Amino acid sequence: MKVGIIQQANGKDIHDNKTRLGRSIRKAAEMGAQLIVLQELHNSLYFCQTENVETFDLAEPIPGPSTDFYGNLAKELKIVLVTSLFEKRAPGLYHNTAVVFDSDGSIAGKYRKMHIPDDPAYYEKFYFTPGDIGFEPIKTSIGKLGVLVCWDQWYPEAARLMTLKGADMLIYPTAIGYESSDEPDEQLRQREAWRLVQRGHAVANGLPVISVNRVGKEEDPSQQTNGITFWGYSFVSGPQGELLLDCDGKECVKVVDIDLKHSENVRRWWPFLRDRRIDYFGDITKRFID
Repeated sequence: MKVGIIQQANGKDIHDNKTRLGRSIRKAAEMGAQLIVLQELHNSLYFCQTENVETFDLAEPIPGPSTDFYGNLAKELKIVLVTSLFEKRAPGLYHNTAVVFDSDGSIAGKYRKMHIPDDPAYYEKFYFTPGDIGFEPIKTSIGKLGVLVCWDQWYPEAARLMTLKGADMLIYPTAIGYESSDEPDEQLRQREAWRLVQRGHAVANGLPVISVNRVGKEEDPSQQTNGITFWGYSFVSGPQGELLLDCDGKECVKVVDIDLKHSENVRRWWPFLRDRRIDYFGDITKRFID
């Protein structure tokens, strides 16, 4: 399967962001991509740097204008497309939602982000209600996609549950970057930890991982911080943690082949699912074991 990723720097103009994404989606499709993955909250700037009730005006219903836009692209190009939208579910109820379109343009399914961070410049709990769909792979014409979102990528339980439910791959639309006060060596440690933990999910579960991050400097509207420099470095990992595709800190559109049959072979060599001691895993559901 050919997989395309789009790593983009966004500006204030949502129409321009979507127009450029549309061009990049077409480019990836021309390069042969059957599955294309976009970054987290790709329509706009990363608005969670501040808490502002007017920002809720950016949210859309699903289906809505953005699902029409991306669904039409998926249908025209005959691709499976993974998007990331600010969902207005009801008045006062909003989610950070990944929407997957099948190659006929229909909505194959959606995933509402389960783990919601609340850190300086990442005030997501103000905007997003935690997901209530659970960890359910989305069935498409090219396979079952284990779609998770950003902060979910640090939790091995999420990756494992998607795997146990038959996901063929794990997909992480992401928005993560550097805090300006961190020294370069600390920035490097954070970025490499982010990549390593996801490659670890690939190894532990014996399946590919696709992680697509934002890139570029986005200013803090409140001017209380120096903003976020999203580090990019999107990648695709194989089931042994091997890097199949690797971006740097600039915008990129790339396509790579993924051999899903290789996952089956890896699971035969390393049968981690077979040897799990599920009879002793009950305590994993506790917050802490005193």
